[in-house]
Amino acid sequence: VFIVNLPVGLLGVLVVASFLPFVRTKASWRDIDFVGSAALAAGLIPVLIALSVAKDQGWTSLEVLGLLTFGVAMLVAFFVIEQRVKEPIVPFALFKNRAFAVSMLVGFFAALGMFGMIIFVPLETQGVLGVSVTNSGLLLTPMMLGLIVSSVLTGQLIPRIKHYHYLGTIGLGLVMIGLYLMAQTTTSTTQGSITIDIVLVGLGLGVTMPLYINAVQSALPQRYLGVGTSQIQFWRNVGGTVSSAVLGSILAQRLPGAISTQIAKVNLPPAFKNLMGNSASNPNALLDPARIAAAKAKLPPQLAPLFDQAMHAVRQALALTLHDVFLISVALSAIALIASLFMPDVPLRSRQTPSKRQAGTDAVSYTH
Repeated sequence: VFIVNLPVGLLGVLVVASFLPFVRTKASWRDIDFVGSAALAAGLIPVLIALSVAKDQGWTSLEVLGLLTFGVAMLVAFFVIEQRVKEPIVPFALFKNRAFAVSMLVGFFAALGMFGMIIFVPLETQGVLGVSVTNSGLLLTPMMLGLIVSSVLTGQLIPRIKHYHYLGTIGLGLVMIGLYLMAQTTTSTTQGSITIDIVLVGLGLGVTMPLYINAVQSALPQRYLGVGTSQIQFWRNVGGTVSSAVLGSILAQRLPGAISTQIAKVNLPPAFKNLMGNSASNPNALLDPARIAAAKAKLPPQLAPLFDQAMHAVRQALALTLHDVFLISVALSAIALIASLFMPDVPLRSRQTPSKRQAGTDAVSYTH
């Protein structure tokens, strides 16, 4: 899976080396904010590690609290450093621009919902619906197709609509609807139904991505186009990483209790109540087809129906737990939707006259 990307990556490097023109600038290595970059990494990495290990160590453990404290301290130091360097990697003055600030908020919280879906949809289809691993991965393809189609359409609509920022609100509404419908998945849900839900999320995300990139590039002065565009991707990446860590931790903490509750509702012999062993908090191991087949093969044939009842109870428990996880994703996406309402209709850069573009280079926080 990883090696197959090497020839594609090599082709990309060759294309860039062969055809990307070299543009001379006055910038030098001394303009790069190495100190700020190091402080940012020293702050983010411990925080993200703490969020990742919290499901095993516990949120109040010394390891998690220590990592969070150190990470937050380094992020505060990063903020102080950025106020003093000549070319900060994150110019915080840009947040005075409403279009930029809203775009960062939307990108962060929309990524929380998007990555939550990408991570947990395969688990839901495999664990709840019993779909094979291959088909489970293929179910994400409609989301990407929906994303591409809506991205292209949005790119065509933005220059033709006066109050184009409402497209972002509509897109986030589609994301919320799709996530809410996925939260209703049960063991009797069909693959066709969940495919429609995934397409809705893809369509919504495809609307938001080009819209906010265009808005930020039009709202900022020319010299900040690079950093402004990269900030959108940065906050999306951070949101996705936080989403996988926090939502994964919630799933791991709630699943064992849900399994115990569902197993208790089924009239099973005592031996089946310990069927899950130590893997109740790890759904990937719990619902591994090889593990299930091996466990069932060890039982006498007359106990096979009881085993199937126990596994059905486990799948129901997973569906209930994922229901809560997806509802949390809906709530996080709602924050992005509310933020999108405060987005100004910045005239697109292609619409502006040269004089307006030049005027915009004189101040960071200018608005149209």
